[in-house]
Order: sequence, then C-alpha cells, then structure tokens
Amino acid sequence: MAVTNESHPEEFILLGFADRPWLELPLFVILLITYPTAMMGNITIILVSKLDPHLHSPMYFFLTNLSFLDMCYTTSIVPQMLFNLGNSKKTISYLGCAVQLYIFHTMGSTECLLLALMSLDRYVAICKPLHYTLIMNQRICVLLVSIVWLSGMTCAASEATVTLQLPLCGLNKLDHLLCEIPLLIKIACGERSVNELTLFVICIFTLAVPLCLILASYACIGHAMLKIKSSEGRKKAFGTCFSHLIVVLLFYGPGISMYLQSPSSITRDQPKFMALFYGVVTPTLNPFICEGGLGNLTRRVFSSK
Repeated sequence: MAVTNESHPEEFILLGFADRPWLELPLFVILLITYPTAMMGNITIILVSKLDPHLHSPMYFFLTNLSFLDMCYTTSIVPQMLFNLGNSKKTISYLGCAVQLYIFHTMGSTECLLLALMSLDRYVAICKPLHYTLIMNQRICVLLVSIVWLSGMTCAASEATVTLQLPLCGLNKLDHLLCEIPLLIKIACGERSVNELTLFVICIFTLAVPLCLILASYACIGHAMLKIKSSEGRKKAFGTCFSHLIVVLLFYGPGISMYLQSPSSITRDQPKFMALFYGVVTPTLNPFICEGGLGNLTRRVFSSK
C-alpha cells in the first residue's frame, strides 16, 4: 500500500476489480443500464403515488419515501463507480470519500428503519383494520417518517465520524468500489476495537432490531390472515405483504452479511458484490416489486381517469 507521512491521505485509490480488468467493461455497461432504470422506476413510483388520489394512503406515503431513499442511495455510489470504471485513475478525494460515507450510510440506515415502519403499517392495516385510519393518520405518519430519517442520519453520522477519526498512517488503497466503513476500519493502523464495537452496536439498532420487529409483525399478520374467511381478502393481504417481504430479504440479507460481523473477518471480494447488490440491484428492483409492481400502479392511474 502507498504510505505517506500524513495520518489521512489526500485521496483514496479504489482498486475495485483491478486484478480482473476484463470485468470492468461489462460492469460499466450494467451500471449504465441499471442506474437510469432505477432512477426512472423510483421517480415513476413517486409521481404515480402523487397523481392518483386513491393512492394517498399511509402505505404509499411510505413507499414514496422508500423510492426517494433508493434514488439517493444509488446516486451516492453509482456515478463514482462509473467514473472509476471508465478511467485508468481510480481515485476519490478524502473529502469525497467522507461525503459518500455519510450519504451512503444515512440512506442505508434510514431504509432499514423505514422497512420496519412499513411492516408496522401492514400489521395495523390487517390486524387492526377498524382502527387503521385513527392510528395511521397523516400527522402520525409524518412524525414516524421524520423519526426514521432523523434516526438514520444520527446513526450514520455517529459511525462515520468515529471511523473517519481513525489514523490511516497514509494508507490510501481500498480494495473496493466505494468508501465503506468496514473497509476503512480494516485498513486503519491504530486501535480498532472501539470502532468495531461502535459499528456493531449501531448495526444492532439499524439491522437486527428492525428485522426482529418485521418478523414479529409478520408473525401476527400471518396469524390474522388465517382468520380471514374471504379468499379474495387473503389474496390481497398476502400480495401486499409478500412484495414487502421480498424487498426486506433483498436489502437485509446482504446488509447483515456485511455489517453484522467483524470487519477483520470480511473476505476480499465480499464488500464489492454486497455493495453492488444492496446499492444497485435492490434499488433497481424495488419499483417493480413493491405493492404489486410499477406496471400495476401505472395501469391503476390510467384506468381511474
């Protein structure tokens, strides 16, 4: 690794797949296709939810927040990836790395909490239908989403700030496609145990606790669905819950495998593929999965006119 006399380098070299250059062109093309697809899909979800008065409900209010999150999430990393894949100089400034770190982890933490909030919404809708409009009124929904965003920003700021204070002793090569906290901890030359513990505790709050709440919500939902006598009612309830569960699986699976383990035990290529999955693949697929898919929502708008 390149070493300078400074504790923090002026820039980082993102090695990515430098040892497998034949992967760079296919990956560049894939990102060039998936990024606009993700942006257009999520923008359409937001516009459709706003245009159709029938979709002015808590479920679609949370869905528009998820779409906005996914747009910010993928934008925080993909343009830099495309720039580096298309250039021989694969660098990012220290300031750029810090900004990417804050934004990427803010969106990730917020999405974890928002997915748990969406499962709570489904629990109230199915298990407490008579009290749904009272419990999930507009003021409560705005308050809950505000808490989720504030919590996500607080968690990301805490773990990113602690990580950026680690001495790197001039080490400036990251075997990754982006700046990510576990990798910065791994290359630090100082004492890392406090940082690893901080990251673990925050990940328990943003990953493990929300996932437990989601599983508990769906356990109650499953029990309530068994009591629904109408097959049409069960089918409708299952449809909305199943799409949300797929999104949860796509997002939480890679996130847990990346963050709920010691940074020192992370394998070389794991961060690259995990980042591509939860930072690119999931935001691209979400608009086509959530609440029956983008096509169903669009048809609903045009059929109501």
